[in-house]
Amino acid sequence: MLAGLQNVTFEFGARALVQDATWHIQPNERIGLIGYNGTGKSTLLKLLVGEYQPSMGTVERSRGMTMGYLHQDLLSFDTNDSILNVALGAFQRILQLEKEIEELGKRLEINSDEKLLHEYSDKLHELDTLGGYNIHHKTEEVLQGLGFANVDLQRPYHEFSGGWRMRVLLAKMILQQPDLLLLDEPTNHLDLPSIEWLEKYLQHYQGSVVIVSHDKYFLNRMVTKIVELYQQQLHIYNGNYDFYEKEKAIRIDQQQKAYENQQDFIRQQERFVERFRAKASKAAQAQSIQKRLDKLERIEDVELERPNIKINFRIDKTPGRVLVELKDVSKSFGENIIVEHTGAEIDRGDKIALIGANGKGKSTLLRILAGTESFTGERKWGHNVEETFYAQHQLEALNINNTVLDEMKECGSQKTELELRTLLGCFLFSGDEVEKKIKVLSGGEKARVALAKTIISKANFLLLDEPTNHLDIHSNELLIEALKRYEGSYILVSHDRYFISKTANKIWEIVDHKIKEFKGGYEEYAEWKERQSRELSVVTREPKAKSNERDKSKGNIQDSMPNAEPKKQAVSVNKELKKELQKQQRIFQQLEEKIGKLNEQKQQLETALSHPTTYADKNKFLQTEADYKKTSEELSSLNIEYEKVFEKIIGLEKQ
Repeated sequence: MLAGLQNVTFEFGARALVQDATWHIQPNERIGLIGYNGTGKSTLLKLLVGEYQPSMGTVERSRGMTMGYLHQDLLSFDTNDSILNVALGAFQRILQLEKEIEELGKRLEINSDEKLLHEYSDKLHELDTLGGYNIHHKTEEVLQGLGFANVDLQRPYHEFSGGWRMRVLLAKMILQQPDLLLLDEPTNHLDLPSIEWLEKYLQHYQGSVVIVSHDKYFLNRMVTKIVELYQQQLHIYNGNYDFYEKEKAIRIDQQQKAYENQQDFIRQQERFVERFRAKASKAAQAQSIQKRLDKLERIEDVELERPNIKINFRIDKTPGRVLVELKDVSKSFGENIIVEHTGAEIDRGDKIALIGANGKGKSTLLRILAGTESFTGERKWGHNVEETFYAQHQLEALNINNTVLDEMKECGSQKTELELRTLLGCFLFSGDEVEKKIKVLSGGEKARVALAKTIISKANFLLLDEPTNHLDIHSNELLIEALKRYEGSYILVSHDRYFISKTANKIWEIVDHKIKEFKGGYEEYAEWKERQSRELSVVTREPKAKSNERDKSKGNIQDSMPNAEPKKQAVSVNKELKKELQKQQRIFQQLEEKIGKLNEQKQQLETALSHPTTYADKNKFLQTEADYKKTSEELSSLNIEYEKVFEKIIGLEKQ
């Protein structure tokens, strides 16, 4: 066992967050920690790392076990160092060794003492053992995987926003490779390409991982065990999130049946006692039955903390066929071009997800559609369109002196107070929380109020920018169901793939500064992208003129899907696959030969460095040491290339 809780109870004042909880984390486990917002998931992680102490019970950690904990509070960290140097902080021992080796090198230039030479050699050997020649490459690779461009790596950390800072700290934690990695909402600040990269990385991670996330798609792909914090208890399910949902329904059904059977038994026994307690011949038996009933361990009724409540949209007017049309639209910020001479059309019934990497202009395009961002070109509204726009900046439009309930009442929705309270319950405002003033709410709470206001508007066209950012899984599901029933049209930006897959019938992506449309849901789109990626890696691209001609004649991404190509193309693809496989096999063989020679060379240099005569001649030693360092670096680089080519060959052989 790496870490765990043993009969732990933790209380905030009079409120118990968890009671008599036992949970053991084993090596190489992938665990999703779930529960409604406010139940105490983050508190459990803080108990595991020792930030909080339990009221009762013990927190256990194995000796020598290392732990990494990613959480929102880390954003208070600030520095003028570059983001590359911040991430390199994961390699403290290696960085210390580099300084010591540099210092020893300077001393050896003055004094070639044998003791110093041995110390220098030992430290070089330790640096090599720890993989010290490869840390810059690994750090750059992880930062790039999380969405940073090469030009950003030397920029100061303090220049980046909170979301990008969190990525740097995530990179540092990944590079430290602790035995146990605790991730509290790791996908909140990531775009889709970065989430996909993180998934691939964590799938091969050697340690154990505990993830708190509201992203069902991410949990399904990442975890093999679910731990649910529910009604102050920990409930463990040995499977992914889909398994948990099915298994929980079965457990609830079984508990309900057991409860009903026990209640029938209790009523039957109580009737007997009531009937015969005064009768002399049966009094002793009735008394015995009553004692058994008093000692009976009662099965609790199934009471869901968050029952399913329907969120309903209302629309006043039916719009025309075309809601909004963009013609020859361009937008740039200085030299950063967002879109250029592009166009698109949103029709009645369209439910569009606008996806892509951060910085591609998704939110900018939403603002252009909403009319809150300047641009060149034309935006033409259709007949009877009533739009409403949900985005972070709308938090400023809230009246800070209103209570949450008063803010909802002022929307003119004509809903009763009970209906408004019910709706607010879906957005995690229950009981007296609706009487809180807007000015005392956190950023996430204000965002939920703004989203609730958007939902009770009677608009027939919604523009939603990251609507699920501050919702838990249950509220997310309620919003999905509401959007499915919504009779209007919408375009939304989200990094939650499960949410997109359940709500969108079209996908928009900004590619080469153009709006590209895919007519289909997210899962079809993801499959198509995967096929495109495989084919592009092995097939020579068509001549540009032919490609442009096809784009003009067909006009959208769906029209260029692989299954629309003639059968003749399949034969061509197979030939290209075979040629590419043979090419990669030749490269693989060449790399094997080079690596073999370099390994021999490295062994010879190690033998030389272990021989006392090498240290007798200062120049000879320095040259041998330089050759050893160069060989190690080259070998490390070739090994990385060797692995990549090997993976390519495996991929090609599977096709």
